[in-house]
Amino acid sequence: MLTQRGNRPIVMGIMLPPSPPPRVFVLSPASCAGERARILLRDEAQFDLAVRLRTEGATIGETFSFLSGLYFRGKLAYASAFARPPRAGEGVLVITTHRGLLPPATRVNVNELRDMACVPIEMDEPRYRGPMERDAEQLACAVGDQGEVVLLGSIATPKYVDILRAFLGPRLRFPAEFVGRGDMSRGGLMLRQVQANQELAYLPLDGATRRGKRPPKLEPILKAASRAANRNAQTKWK
Repeated sequence: MLTQRGNRPIVMGIMLPPSPPPRVFVLSPASCAGERARILLRDEAQFDLAVRLRTEGATIGETFSFLSGLYFRGKLAYASAFARPPRAGEGVLVITTHRGLLPPATRVNVNELRDMACVPIEMDEPRYRGPMERDAEQLACAVGDQGEVVLLGSIATPKYVDILRAFLGPRLRFPAEFVGRGDMSRGGLMLRQVQANQELAYLPLDGATRRGKRPPKLEPILKAASRAANRNAQTKWK
């Protein structure tokens, strides 16, 4: 018989260790206005993702993975591997330009992507800021006082950090090894951590050093394992 006392389940009269607090990953978005977006949104494009976007739609996870390449693929694979969703919420959320925070499984179509491309991610843009503040407040309630939210995105600029931190405070964290790395290095690092089944260390954003010296170049990743991690993440959000 399974019962519950606080956050500690009781099985056959034995109180089990408490479950760990929620950990939600927030992923920065891919650009919907770059060269890869122009390729994807062409009416003449005939590859699978482009056709599905014009018909039944495709998930944000697979669409942003195409638009951003290694960086978003790494974020999605890592977050999918290590998230601990709250009871009433998602473990992985993606920042968008005008729809706030959305799960990677959210389906979008070509017109919605074009709308996203028209809204800049700027602190003084109400179409971006309003939905982000709404969803950041809901996220803070979902993770509770003991949970944490890990930002997988730029930590050097305020466009994501300031809005999330206003509602999450010290619960907002980032991977310590992001400091000094470029986007591609971060993507490769996260794929390696998934391959090794090992999480990075997280630091609170409050008072943290967000810029630093570039770390040494990453060792070559095992390509087969990298492809497997990518496939697993893509299948989950397809």
